[in-house]
Amino acid sequence: MTTSTGTDWPAWQESWDRQQEWYMPDREDRFRIMLDMVEALVGTAPRVLDLACGTGTITARLLARFPQATSTGVDLDPALLAIAEGTFADDDRVTLVTADLKDPDWTARLPHDTYDAVLTATALHWLHREPLTALYGQVAGLVRDGGLFMNADHMIDEATPRINAAERAQRHARQDQAKADGAVDWADWWRLAAADPVLAAPTARRFEIYGEHADGHMPSPAWHAETLRAAGFAEARPVWSSPSDTLLLALK
Repeated sequence: MTTSTGTDWPAWQESWDRQQEWYMPDREDRFRIMLDMVEALVGTAPRVLDLACGTGTITARLLARFPQATSTGVDLDPALLAIAEGTFADDDRVTLVTADLKDPDWTARLPHDTYDAVLTATALHWLHREPLTALYGQVAGLVRDGGLFMNADHMIDEATPRINAAERAQRHARQDQAKADGAVDWADWWRLAAADPVLAAPTARRFEIYGEHADGHMPSPAWHAETLRAAGFAEARPVWSSPSDTLLLALK
């Protein structure tokens, strides 16, 4: 869909996907399992909160698979939200909300008090343990009884340092080869966004908000499960993993 601004939003979605796959070649696997578990636990017409939604990656896959679903996407990044807004402008199943997840009152901006499922991927690793723990408490309050939360992200078990080092070395070597073959990485992608007439201003605002990319804590799957249970979820465990990432599911 090319809008009156001349912007090809599907092309931006595609370029974001390719950039993310440079880091995570198995990225689509986690989304497939995520939606499998949504269907298994809350059905095919869920009300979903796409947490730290970015360009709307999860929402796009959710609606393609479950046309009767609805999604609220929440993020603070003005550039990624611009792409999401362009993508879903004509879709009344999608509501997009600008909010800072570190703001204690961010949930007040949401259009619904409860959700069947809260989903997020490759986004919360920029939070440190303390604000992530607080966020999990807020998420527990948003998920209805019988509903679920899923987080697919980098989760590192510090008890396996040699395995971690070997996996990281192999992954980085493969990334270096893909980069040499012409793959676009994070920094390259943002340079392209900054050069686009429509995305230049929101990209500048984005870097004023966040600065350069910085990671917070990346604790183990066991830490996430324990913290989610303490927040009020009845069950929590991994339902998918790669050598570096985990999809953690918590059931209310």
